[in-house]
Amino acid sequence: MARDASRVEAFSDAVIAIVLTLMAVELLSFSPNTPRDDGLPAALLHEWRAYLAYVITFAIVGQVWLTHHNMWRYVRRVDQMLLVLNLLLLMFVAAIPFTADLLAENLRGTVGDQRLTAALYAGVVLGEALFFNLSWWWARRRGLLQPGLDPRLARAVARRFRVGPLLYLIAFAIVFVDPVLSLLAYLLLVGVYLVRGPGDLPPAGRESPETP
Repeated sequence: MARDASRVEAFSDAVIAIVLTLMAVELLSFSPNTPRDDGLPAALLHEWRAYLAYVITFAIVGQVWLTHHNMWRYVRRVDQMLLVLNLLLLMFVAAIPFTADLLAENLRGTVGDQRLTAALYAGVVLGEALFFNLSWWWARRRGLLQPGLDPRLARAVARRFRVGPLLYLIAFAIVFVDPVLSLLAYLLLVGVYLVRGPGDLPPAGRESPETP
């Protein structure tokens, strides 16, 4: 029997909030190898890779939260499979701080280490994007979305979700050209999703047929 979706969304919000907190703790701190003899400005400059990873990863996780929020406002009921798919999505999201920290540390290493850690980072981000697609596909297939939802809107949201894995695969390919450049590509990808599209909340005070 399908159940109400509100508890799932509340749980997911809590997990994403914890991920953002852990990410800040891990990346916005000095590593044991940070030189301190040259003063605070030099120490801060030494950690620029961690700060870059923080900004990019915060943008990615923030985009995950926005997308999750917009998707789940259309989900009215859940079944066991949708719960599993959402947990798998959160599994990848929860791994993002680890891979971001690993990436920040190894951007000082060899080219091989840079590429490996950037590939792990890309794999985690790609994983959450794939499970977004599977969650939406299952919810549509099993009739778990709100009654009366325009099928054209549901298909438009599905098409938009399918763009995510493709863009992340492009960023993954850039890893083998320049790992730092691949990170910057993620910021561009997040910017694409910040442009309002199908399924996003309408501007305040404006009526929209997409509003549940």
